[in-house]
Amino acid sequence: MTLKLNRRHFLSTAAAGAVATSLPLSARAATAFTMQAAWINDAEFAGYFLGIDEGYYADAGLDLTYLSGGPDVIPESTIIAGRADLALTTPDTTIKAIADQGAPFKIIGAQYQKNPIGIVSLVSNPINEPKDLIGKTLAVPPVNVISVNAMLALNGIKPDQVNIVPYAYDPTPLIQGEIDASLDFTTNVPYTISQQGVEATSFLLYDFGFTIYNDTAVVTEETLATKRTELIAWLRASRQGWEQNFKDPNLWPQKWAETWFKGTGRTIENEIFFNNAQQPLMESPAGYMALTEEGIEANLSALGEVGIKGSRNMFDTTLLEEI
Repeated sequence: MTLKLNRRHFLSTAAAGAVATSLPLSARAATAFTMQAAWINDAEFAGYFLGIDEGYYADAGLDLTYLSGGPDVIPESTIIAGRADLALTTPDTTIKAIADQGAPFKIIGAQYQKNPIGIVSLVSNPINEPKDLIGKTLAVPPVNVISVNAMLALNGIKPDQVNIVPYAYDPTPLIQGEIDASLDFTTNVPYTISQQGVEATSFLLYDFGFTIYNDTAVVTEETLATKRTELIAWLRASRQGWEQNFKDPNLWPQKWAETWFKGTGRTIENEIFFNNAQQPLMESPAGYMALTEEGIEANLSALGEVGIKGSRNMFDTTLLEEI
């Protein structure tokens, strides 16, 4: 099956050749299981790194292979091709693929209860809410323009009231004053900017109406039917990893300087900032990786604003009920 998919950082539709970061687990691990991450190794995936290193997946009976993401990786394509059992992605790409192309996907968990994507600006020229964008220049990755337009519409702002230009995930134009704001991860980019001696501020699209998850755990219907036990084990071990990670968000990134984070070009201080900043966006009374009825409805409502027509049956909450 061929699907035309986009991801938050992806300007290309190439899906081939995901590079695997495979770490051996305990000999007790019984069943081979592969997960595809959405992006390169950073604190966004700390709970999974911890679960691998501390043997949580092995204890759950999984011989886990972790595939790193990147700018040329479209996670859904990896599971369609059979290179992974589960992928972390975003509900907009998944639900659009189901609705428009009949893709055989199910969403079984959500890492970020509140999407960390937001508007980043400088304290010296702050954009604190959507109305502040009127008459300003906002840099947006092409794959995210639809999300920004939805947020603007939800706040009574017409697209032509904001000058939207392409963004290549480089804060330099913002720092140099060439643009007024950019769309990026609020958990990371403000720190990156501060390392250049400039203070940044940000707000989430989520807080102004675009209420979608991020890093949703997606599987094919076939995998759901044939590997249910393994999927429950993965969810249980992942939750355990995130719980342990957030007991001390400053601790674990330091341990991974020469392993998971080696060669990424970012400082460990940046990863520590990221790990702390993401915690409140992931927490849920129902536990980490939760899918709640309220959250699902909020996602479907927000996506409906941009013409993506989803339904409740695209989510399967029954696995989480068993952990």
